Amino acid sequence: MSEPEEQQQPDIHTTAGKLADLKRRIDEATHAGSARAVEKQHAKGKLTARERIELLLDEGSFVELDEFARHRSTHFGLDKNRPYGDGVVTGYGTVDGRPVAVFSQDFTVFGGALGEVYGQKIVKVMDFALKTGCPVIGINDSGGARIQEGVASLGAYGEIFRRNTHASGVIPQISLVVGPCAGGAVYSPAITDFTVMVDQTSHMFITGPDVIKTVTGEDVGFEELGGARTHNATSGVAHHMAGDEKDAIEYIKQLLSYLPSNNLSEPPAFPEEADLEVTDEDRELDTIVPDSANQPYDMHAVIEHVLDDAEFFETQPLYAPNIVTGFGRVEGRPVGIVANQPMQFAGCLDIKASEKAARFVRTCDAFNVPVLTFVDVPGFLPGVDQEHDGIIRRGAKLIYAYAEATVPLITVITRKAFGGAYDVMGSKHLGADLNLAWPTAQIAVMGAQGAVNILHRRTLAEAEAAGEDLEAVRARLIQEYEDTLLNPYVAAERGYVDAVILPSDTRRHVVRGLRQLRTKRESLPPKKHGNIPL
Repeated sequence: MSEPEEQQQPDIHTTAGKLADLKRRIDEATHAGSARAVEKQHAKGKLTARERIELLLDEGSFVELDEFARHRSTHFGLDKNRPYGDGVVTGYGTVDGRPVAVFSQDFTVFGGALGEVYGQKIVKVMDFALKTGCPVIGINDSGGARIQEGVASLGAYGEIFRRNTHASGVIPQISLVVGPCAGGAVYSPAITDFTVMVDQTSHMFITGPDVIKTVTGEDVGFEELGGARTHNATSGVAHHMAGDEKDAIEYIKQLLSYLPSNNLSEPPAFPEEADLEVTDEDRELDTIVPDSANQPYDMHAVIEHVLDDAEFFETQPLYAPNIVTGFGRVEGRPVGIVANQPMQFAGCLDIKASEKAARFVRTCDAFNVPVLTFVDVPGFLPGVDQEHDGIIRRGAKLIYAYAEATVPLITVITRKAFGGAYDVMGSKHLGADLNLAWPTAQIAVMGAQGAVNILHRRTLAEAEAAGEDLEAVRARLIQEYEDTLLNPYVAAERGYVDAVILPSDTRRHVVRGLRQLRTKRESLPPKKHGNIPL
């Protein structure tokens, strides 16, 4: 070592020297990645681990943990490269003044590869979040397991998965994927409550394109295999596709504003008493449902008319668009929204829609968020593929989710509610607290066309044999069926619907219902856990 370099080393035998040595070590930990690695990260349009934390947390609120942690491995030359932090930044801080815990994987150090100490740091901050009852946000940007550390890396993944599972339903867990997330690493985001990915930057897959090519011969690129669009639109693994990292972080901040810190606290509220006078905007709902039952309308418009300031925060908008899920506020208090979308597949329930809605209802129930359901569903999507892929078992998840929910449940039937799908969509029979229907509601076993073909098969055959106008007879029978059964009043007579209301009165009824249900207390039979049809 040259003399000038020796002179730069602080004298650690003095107090001043020890303080200077600490500052040097902090600086070394803060700049663990080389300047070249940071430059490459920025060239890809990506931020560094610390830059992401700065964007996420309130200014000056971050408190780092285990800043000086280093790996202990001596294999494959690792003993000569022991950077502080070991490739992940962990700690806690605040978002909008509310405590959160965070870990941020650092791709500029060992490509973000997870080793034993790295894993211990993540486990430690997750345990800290669970003990203090605050959300944990994981920022994923990693090449996978650190091969040089062997099975210790795999063990660390297992410890993380166990923490994810134990924290599930206790504290909100949010995953932000801003780079590669491959192999076993993908299962941590999969267990968490919400996953956010960045278009063209994020990739998640169990086996990469090269392995797939070798084993199956399939030729597929990173983006098609596990890009943000794939997991947002096709697999349903992710909940939001952001344009860039800043957009992703803003989404997470907004998401946190609808969730409590833990399962024993209430979601953040900004109470503001609603004016219950019916407005011209409310009256727009009186004409939103078309006269023809086969004509669609946008359920988003209905949702926005009921929520404060028409603000709807949608989750998984690209996946199973035939059902809409998301958050909003009523009188400043968060609510979860589940709604059939007549603009997509006529609002039919299929496998993807059932699973999407079931997971969302369970998330709301875990975190004390009331669920508001809007129903316009002609039934389950028919098809051989749906049956063979398990719509019976997988559709049952939605029944299970509603039936086990103990948060306030309000259901509004706007038009169709046919067959088993009527039961599944937050019906009175599954335990909903307040069931409302518009005069346009059609609550029945099936639609008029199918019902007439079954009920009047003989009448239609006789009419055809007698040379009568078959279509005229069919039209008359359909009209009779519609007049008799395709309305909300048969259900209202039996108490399956608590009230038939004008569409323009919907917000007023929802506001009053939620006020009354704030003191709702309901408990389920004691059990170790239920056996949801997974």
